[in-house]
Amino acid sequence: MLLMREAYSETQVRELAEPVTVEAGTSGAIKVLRGQLLRITALEEGAVASLFGFSTTNPNEWLSVHHTRVFSNSYLLGSGMRMVNNRRRPMMVLGKDDVKRHDLLLPGSTTQWLADKGYAGQGCIEAVEATLADLGMNVPKLPDPINLFMHVELTREGKIIPQPNLTKAGDSITCRVVSDTQFIVSTCCTGIEGNDKPAAVQLSVAEDLSGFND
Repeated sequence: MLLMREAYSETQVRELAEPVTVEAGTSGAIKVLRGQLLRITALEEGAVASLFGFSTTNPNEWLSVHHTRVFSNSYLLGSGMRMVNNRRRPMMVLGKDDVKRHDLLLPGSTTQWLADKGYAGQGCIEAVEATLADLGMNVPKLPDPINLFMHVELTREGKIIPQPNLTKAGDSITCRVVSDTQFIVSTCCTGIEGNDKPAAVQLSVAEDLSGFND
């Protein structure tokens, strides 16, 4: 099973993070331990969740969309696909996926870039930097995100064509996390046509699928 947990021994009760609601146009953080499940749920239609992840033990290791593309030899994120860090070590595995449309190519928005395009509000990068500061985390760089629920098409000619976002409230993805990770999710405006309406998402953690309140 894609979401089956690897065998490991624990001698104490494990921390289980409380659910986090990331309001539209903001960012939020959640800590997930090795073997736990992370679920990201759209609370409103058209949601995009720009996902970042950092090792809790080594800030020099982070979720890398670039290495994930190379490791998987794919520009598409599909069930069973491993998302890896900048050292090409797995950080999480995609299991259940209601949307099956995600972006592995586009960078996070910045406030200035959004303003130049006529959008108000803060960008993804600034929001995530603020959340990192609140957590007291110093990271050597802010990588590009995995843009969950973002609908874009890559043509044979290499053009990225935005598509209307069809994500519905209640749609979600569930991943098995394979190393202790601090995740940060931004719901700020992406500035990408058809995917530029900020919408809230919920982050939740469970030891197994029965732990989620469906």
